Formats: sequence, structure tokens, C-alpha cells
Amino acid sequence: MTQVTVITGTERRRTWTDDQKLDLVLATMEEDANMSEIARAADIQPAQLYRWRKELLDPDPEPESGFVPVVVEEAPPRREATSMGMAAIEIEVDGANVRIAADAPPALVTAALQGVRR
Repeated sequence: MTQVTVITGTERRRTWTDDQKLDLVLATMEEDANMSEIARAADIQPAQLYRWRKELLDPDPEPESGFVPVVVEEAPPRREATSMGMAAIEIEVDGANVRIAADAPPALVTAALQGVRR
């Protein structure tokens, strides 16, 4: 026997209470639960159950970041310019400070940073 749902008038979305959603989500977590069968019985798509499960069980996940955190510190008082020039960039790597002058040749900067990295 098949079930037929007849919708008359303008079609509307059903609204589900949080308790109803939670009951369905909990049913999916039981041993030997079949997501498709539970969704079919509730007359919804399995994707809806997955979304509800994600929303109810992990409501506010922290987004992952692929970036390294940056710490901005107040600049130290400016020093007098030396014969080599003022440092344009200061980098701290594993406790070593590297000061790079604005007029430093790129090859020298590369060699210095590779030396610190080792």
C-alpha cells in the first residue's frame, strides 16, 4: 500500500519544532538506524536530517583558519640611523631577531633567512 499526500491551495513549507527535529535526529543515532527510512517516514529528504543533526549537535563550530596568528606590538622608540641604514623589517624566528635594512640586496636577505631557519 502506498501513501499519497494531497496538498491543496498554495504550497507551504512545514515548520518543525526543535523538539521534533531533536526526536528525529536522536532516532538516527540509534544502533542499526537507517537514515533513509527515518527520513522517508517523516516525509523529508535525508539531507535535511544531516543538516539538522549538524545544527543541533554542533550549533556554532569555530571556523578553521589556515593562517598563522599575527601579533602586532607597539614599535620601539626610533634609533638614530647608522651607516648601514635603518631596519625596514624585523623578523623573529625561533627566538632569533633578523633586522633587514631597506636597501639590503635580496640575495643577502634570502641567505640570512635560510640561515635562521636551519
